[in-house]
Amino acid sequence: MIPLDELVSEALHLKSSPFQDRDLGEFKTLGLIFLNPSLRTRMSTQKAAANLGMHVMVLNMDKDGWALETRDGIVMDGSTVEHMREAAAVMGEYCDILGLRSFPGLKDRDEDYSESFYRKFAEYAGVPMVNLESATRHPLQSLTDLITIKEHWQEIGKLKAGFALGKNSPKPKVVLTWAPHIKVLPQAVPNSFAEWMREAQRQGLVDFSIANPAGYDLSTEFTDEIEVFHDLETAIAGADFISVKNWSSFENYGAMPPVDGNWLLDQQHLASTNDAKILHCLPVRRDLELSSSILESANSLVIREASNRVWAAQVVLKHILQQLS
Repeated sequence: MIPLDELVSEALHLKSSPFQDRDLGEFKTLGLIFLNPSLRTRMSTQKAAANLGMHVMVLNMDKDGWALETRDGIVMDGSTVEHMREAAAVMGEYCDILGLRSFPGLKDRDEDYSESFYRKFAEYAGVPMVNLESATRHPLQSLTDLITIKEHWQEIGKLKAGFALGKNSPKPKVVLTWAPHIKVLPQAVPNSFAEWMREAQRQGLVDFSIANPAGYDLSTEFTDEIEVFHDLETAIAGADFISVKNWSSFENYGAMPPVDGNWLLDQQHLASTNDAKILHCLPVRRDLELSSSILESANSLVIREASNRVWAAQVVLKHILQQLS
């Protein structure tokens, strides 16, 4: 397994020289399968694959494909037309690597957290898979966030030459904070962010904590060893980076318990931080999840973060292609 900081550094090197591995993907095909909407994940992964010389096929299953049956041992006399077993296997015949996006139903926690849809699809496809966001994780986004944090930390001179992010250098204080929303959203993005930042903290690269209202604690599968605050002001004091994201309740699965206090991050909140830079995976509902004043300020890294999605995807695809060659 590649150490996190090495992977992040490699991604930043690819950013400086995006076509250096173009021969790796020659005559290789990447299939991107979307069961849900996508802008940044779709376009950044396509661009990353093109930088590596790959051919890309995109399929929107909700519009272009047949309704999929995932259950075994039943007579398909209902609304489903094709079984996942055949559909995924055929896609694996056409593509050397497959990327899959499929959101959770947010009705059955055990079903969603088993990742049965993603696991079955990968099994039947029989080719390497890239998680473009599943029921519980969005790993390319979390890698992107680490890339963006390190890139900014380098630019402001916080990294000593020759040392990795955080090692023998000041460690950035990173906070993940819950934000308001009008819809019930999955926990995939915050789960992944917590999982990756926890590993970065274990490796001495960051100091990490989470802020969310009572009733919105994430699964301890992703947050053990991490300090969780139920007060926004306390959590972000002295923060260098704040990642903002809404998510629904894990304990009362898929619900939106009532929230006390103001959880909309604005410029006033930043006064207690270390001039914190703000991350958000996008799309963002302005002045509901995050204030326009922050989004339009020098504190916002959201556009750079979105741009860096290319290098997260490219470094992952590069390593898969190297294993295939």
